[in-house]
Amino acid sequence: MPGPKPIRIELGEIERQELQKLVRRHNVRQQVALRARIILAAADGKSNAEIARMLHVTLDTVRLWRQRWLDLQLISLGDLSVEERLEDLPRPGAPARITPEQVCQITALACEEPQDSDRPITHWTAREVADEIIQRGIADKISPRHAARLLKRCRPQTSSGALLADTGTR
Repeated sequence: MPGPKPIRIELGEIERQELQKLVRRHNVRQQVALRARIILAAADGKSNAEIARMLHVTLDTVRLWRQRWLDLQLISLGDLSVEERLEDLPRPGAPARITPEQVCQITALACEEPQDSDRPITHWTAREVADEIIQRGIADKISPRHAARLLKRCRPQTSSGALLADTGTR
């Protein structure tokens, strides 16, 4: 026995054109393009199960994006674009304590020679970088492991071309 029919999505001409542009655009994130396909299929009258089979996604994914579109459709396109409607919502959790500017300062620090900071070492270690970050006042506190993770993301090199020394800290 079939379940309840999902609410049909009615698209305006501009919304439909913008969704089709997103699907065809080469530089759009694939998540956004997939969500646009879900909305277009829903507007064409397809059921959630049909869309899920057609796009190889779960039924819950189709339900989520159909409902989110319906909730956000009340907001004008001038206030919230079609692409913005298909973006992820902010994730829960504590806000970042290290700002992008601080990450730049930490990266610049790691690019310096340790001897220039009066450190009796030839290569930066995670502990030495963390200590220097605190000493310079870049951050109030930071663990050696977190300092190493920040630097690993951007793989900084010192002027001698040496990478941050791996101390085995995990």
